[in-house]
This record gives sequence, structure tokens and C-alpha cells, in this order.
Amino acid sequence: MRKALGKGIGALIPSAPPRRPASEPDPSDQNVARMSAQRGIVQEVPLDAIDVNPRQPRARFDDQAIQDLATSIRDRGVLQPILLRARGDDRFELIAGERRLRASRLAGLERVPALVKEANDSESLVLAIVENVLRADLTALEEARAYQALMAEFSLTQDEVARRVGKSRPAITNTLRLLQLPSEAQRDLEEGRITAGHARALLAAPTEAARSALSREIVTRGMSVRDAEKAVARTRTRHEIVGDPDVRRMESDLSRALGTKVSIHSGKDGKGTVEIAFFSHDDLGRVVAQLTSRKHLAHGAG
Repeated sequence: MRKALGKGIGALIPSAPPRRPASEPDPSDQNVARMSAQRGIVQEVPLDAIDVNPRQPRARFDDQAIQDLATSIRDRGVLQPILLRARGDDRFELIAGERRLRASRLAGLERVPALVKEANDSESLVLAIVENVLRADLTALEEARAYQALMAEFSLTQDEVARRVGKSRPAITNTLRLLQLPSEAQRDLEEGRITAGHARALLAAPTEAARSALSREIVTRGMSVRDAEKAVARTRTRHEIVGDPDVRRMESDLSRALGTKVSIHSGKDGKGTVEIAFFSHDDLGRVVAQLTSRKHLAHGAG
């Protein structure tokens, strides 16, 4: 990742608070908290003064992982501060660290270590995206929706988004393309039934209907990414020649002769494949018998 945000989120959140002189006021006081935030000092902020980020890019949280983190916090405390911004009226809005915030509440804490940063809406969303991306906490679709929100809400171009989050323009473009998947395929990706590799393969399919059908096939058959790419390539080839009346006629003749679905896939060089469907071992035997009977095949095709 390019260092679009200096040294990344770690540069914004010190690993440990600096030692406070004995004469320094208690940072639990809200006015002192805001002053110390300007100096970048980690402070203890009341949990009931923190509002969640309405632009949080992460939509899915693992309940068991939150439980495990809460157990760890009860034993060892919060090891890394959350990131906040002041919203006035002694309230703060979370920028990054919602898992830690949820787990701290579950652990029964009243305060949580935090660094308060001056940030507008755009900067807040960028910081939330960067922290989640660095932690690999976002799904591919959550990341895509976050980039889309940056572009839609703040009128940013893909180049500007790339610079702000420290990624290349092609990486942003490829991630955003996932939003072109049909809703069924997006659910499969979000819930882990297909991978981002499968999703990128699906995007090469020629139509939305083909993408939906191939997504179901990937899940049903447990296809690898490589197999999915081959299936998409066959679909693209078929789409390119589907308007050829001679090909349609030959498919129809063969299907009628063999009593099953036949698909012809032809490349631009004239080479291709013929796919014959069968649905059981007995059905396969029947198809083979018909293929080896020239008289029957010629009669059916005539």
C-alpha cells in the first residue's frame, strides 16, 4: 500500500499513551479531553459518550469474535485505542475500532482508551476504510460500497479515492466492479459461498442472466476459480455465436436426435466443442448408443 496516510493508521494511534506528569489534570474531564486530543494524547473516554459511525464501511460482525475479544479485554484491557472525533456537547463519534467498542461494552467497561482526531466526514470515512483494509476486516463488497460512498457523497473521482486510501486506480476500479454483480451473486460473495476470485470471473460473463446462472452453478458444483473461468469462457463463446442460425439449427438437430440438450461452442478460429448433457449412467448409456448408431443419428437429424 502506498503511504497515502503517512505511516498508516498506526501513525494516528500511538501504541501506548505517554507518561502523564503528576500535576496534569485527570483526562477523564471532557474539557481536558478535548485539549489533550489536540496534543495527540490517548485518553479514557466514557463509553456512553461515544456514537457509532453512520458511515462505518463494515456491515457484518462476527458475534463469537466479539465475545472472544470481550473476554480478552476483561483479562488484559483494551490494548489498542479506538479512534474518535469530537462532535460537540461532550459527545464523540467513532471513526475506527467498532469491534473494540462493542467488545468493551460487552466486557462491562465504563471507559475506553481513545485518540480524538480532528476529521471531517470525508476524512472520517477514509480513516475507517484504511483501518479496516489494513486489518483485512472488510469483505470485498463492503470495501466496494465504501469506495462508492466516498465517490457519491463527496464527489471524488476514482483517482482521488485511490490517493486517499493508498491503493492503485486499477485496484479501486476492480473492487467497484463487484457492485455490478447480480444481487444473488453478491449475497453468495458476502456470505462466503463464492470467493472474490469467483466474483471477478463472473464479471466477464456476457449478461446478468449468465452471471446469475453461473453463480448458482459455482455454488452447487463447488467449482474452483479456474473451473469458473472456463465456464465463463464457454458462456462468452456461446453468446458470441448464438445469433448464427446455422449453429442454432445444428444444436436443435442434435438435441432432437439425441433426446437431450446439446450446446455448440465455437471459437473465432473455427475450432470448438460440442457439449452433450446426460442425467444418469443409464442416460449416458442411451446417448452413447445413439451416437454409435449412425443410422439412428442420421434419421433423427433428417
